[in-house]
Amino acid sequence: MQFKQPEILYALILLLIPIIVHLFQLRRFKKVPFTNVEFLKTVTKQTRKSRVLKKWLVLATRLLMLAAIILAFAQPFTSENEEALTESETVIYLDNSFSMQAKGDRGELMRRAVQDLLDSGYDDEVITLFTNDSEFRNVSLKSIQNELVQLDYTGSQLDYEAAVLKGKQMFSSNSERIKNLILISDFQQNREFTPANRDEQFQLKYVQLRPVSSTNISIDSAYIRDNNSNNLELKVKLKSADGSLLNLPVSLFNDDVLTAKTAVDSEENPIASFSLPKNQQINGKLSIEDVQLQFDNMLFFNIDNQEKIKVLSINQADDDFLKRIYTEPEFEYENVPFEQLNYNRISEQDLIILNELDEIPVALSNALNSFVRDRGYILIIPSNESILNSYNQLLRSVSRIYMTGFIPEEKLITRINYDHPLFEGVFDQEVSNFQYPKVKGLIRTQSQGSPVLQFEDGNPFFIQEDNVFVFTTALNEDHSNVLNSPLIVPTLYNVGLSSLKLPKLYYTIGNDIEFDVNTSIQQDDILKLGLGENQVIPQQRSFPKKVTISIGNNLQEHGIYDILRSNEVLDKVSFNYSRKESDLRYYDLSSQFGIESSDSLKITLDEIKSETEINALWKWFVIFALILLIFEMLILKFVR
Repeated sequence: MQFKQPEILYALILLLIPIIVHLFQLRRFKKVPFTNVEFLKTVTKQTRKSRVLKKWLVLATRLLMLAAIILAFAQPFTSENEEALTESETVIYLDNSFSMQAKGDRGELMRRAVQDLLDSGYDDEVITLFTNDSEFRNVSLKSIQNELVQLDYTGSQLDYEAAVLKGKQMFSSNSERIKNLILISDFQQNREFTPANRDEQFQLKYVQLRPVSSTNISIDSAYIRDNNSNNLELKVKLKSADGSLLNLPVSLFNDDVLTAKTAVDSEENPIASFSLPKNQQINGKLSIEDVQLQFDNMLFFNIDNQEKIKVLSINQADDDFLKRIYTEPEFEYENVPFEQLNYNRISEQDLIILNELDEIPVALSNALNSFVRDRGYILIIPSNESILNSYNQLLRSVSRIYMTGFIPEEKLITRINYDHPLFEGVFDQEVSNFQYPKVKGLIRTQSQGSPVLQFEDGNPFFIQEDNVFVFTTALNEDHSNVLNSPLIVPTLYNVGLSSLKLPKLYYTIGNDIEFDVNTSIQQDDILKLGLGENQVIPQQRSFPKKVTISIGNNLQEHGIYDILRSNEVLDKVSFNYSRKESDLRYYDLSSQFGIESSDSLKITLDEIKSETEINALWKWFVIFALILLIFEMLILKFVR
């Protein structure tokens, strides 16, 4: 038996007081003459024996009653754990990512976890709880009950390792306390899981909640295919985990009005198609019906009458290949012989191409330097007779690229930087068996930029550094066969698209996003993104003829946002949640990592509570004291 207040036991010394009182409470007897002495002696002996017995019974009763009261105030208890009286802290991570929408045997996984928390009996105990996008420090469950019931799902996710580190930081600095960190999640495989190292400072407990079914159907992606001059073909790719997609209906809405409906007609190629008119603004939403996860049943997109990207080619060589690449509706292509160049037209363009100029005069170099500072893009194609000093004069002012001299050797272009942004979505896989293009010579170039294409010996063929793209050899047919290679079209086409990053069909929330708005704003003006009543101010940089908007983790909700300048809608841009959580595959913590986990939050909380649970005995001592009090009253009344 242990005591919560052992210092009160010193009060047992007070038991000496009734002992002293009873032992020294002597009574004096007065002699009274009486005729029948023999009879009187017998009665006196019997009364004295009765009083002595009564006195000792009352003394014992009072001593035991006082001792029971003192022990009750000392709060005695029994416990199986030696650390029963040690203070404890509990920090809980509750995963509220979209995958926790999946249905378990008692409803949605996150809702079940919230209900288990509220039913745990921890109502008045102080805990700390955090989710992927919110936190509640040192609160009772009772005080945050409404917030937990209204807790919403989010597309932002903490890595499991980050959740452990964040939970560890939320503990107090008191090293004497028992600390428990509980991770509640489905432990989906879309996030990397690394078992946490054993930490003596806290106990880590895993609660893995799993759905009854891993079947989920989602709208994976959408893209536009230009079919003919009158219509666009919208392709919608669907994805299923152990579910049938055949004849699944897909609905297309424009401004919340149902405009078309179709179905998937192939299991092997689960793609739905819609025909859309060209030159029509569409604020679209694609929708399917699926009872598992809800966030991936919709996909937003928008098609606008976008600004054309203005491309100016300054030529001293044939530009037919450029005319075939930079066509409408994306581009507004203009070519001009170098001798007829109007320098005032440079600032109006998005991309300037120097097509095999022999020399770049100082005036043109200065104009292009200003153009690049204002976030314009230039593409340099040198000639066979390039005067490198004039090229370097321009390159030094706009980049860290430097041309050192000609190498008159035939070279093959064999290396492709597949991770370069220019080739995003171009290749399904790395290609190793295509016919390599070749050149008859090249310009040796030093650069700290990113090589997009390289020769077999590692020398760069095509380089990007910020807004500057440079070929290291002429592209004319007398010098190379590059124009016959399938590489040249996507390379030059994507250079043109990157020169003015107009909003795409849609973006994925959580990715690093950057796009341009073709407008000019005053010094104190800002652009906003608006969705209904909510507005967000993204990071932005203003240039003379455009504003570049950058978005990291600013957005939390999917939908079609207005791009606002004051109250004027300049354009629209669509954002969708990442589909990483649509794949309902989970870690097996036990077999994969040797980690003991529970599938019940209630059991885990009961285990934590049992570690500090005690069997309080003070009530029994109070009851014992009351029984002794009654016993004393009976003695005083009935014992003579």
